[in-house]
Amino acid sequence: MAPGARRNPAADNLDDDDYPAYTMGRAAELIGTTPAFLRALGEARLITPLRSEGGHRRYSRYQLRIAARARELVDQGTPIEAACRIIILEDQLEEALRLNERLRNQGAGPGRGPEGGPDAEG
Repeated sequence: MAPGARRNPAADNLDDDDYPAYTMGRAAELIGTTPAFLRALGEARLITPLRSEGGHRRYSRYQLRIAARARELVDQGTPIEAACRIIILEDQLEEALRLNERLRNQGAGPGRGPEGGPDAEG
């Protein structure tokens, strides 16, 4: 940033996946669906949009990715309730795999084998 230039705090949100930057209309347009579909995902509690000061729904990029995945499943003939459950289970599995990997990496330090036990050589 140039000396004396003012920092724009709103610009800091451009890279934030959780920043609610998209209106319902724009979000629906981006993922090729209708506002009613986004409302249905909210009613199914798959995504909970934040609200602007005026009470309008605002969506983040992360929420749009989830909504796009739901749309894929629904387009393949999956009922919306089942699609939401599938996505929740996929998310839980991904988190469990991340946690498992982190725990595996913590256990494999110097003098420890890949399973966290003593090295065969040691």
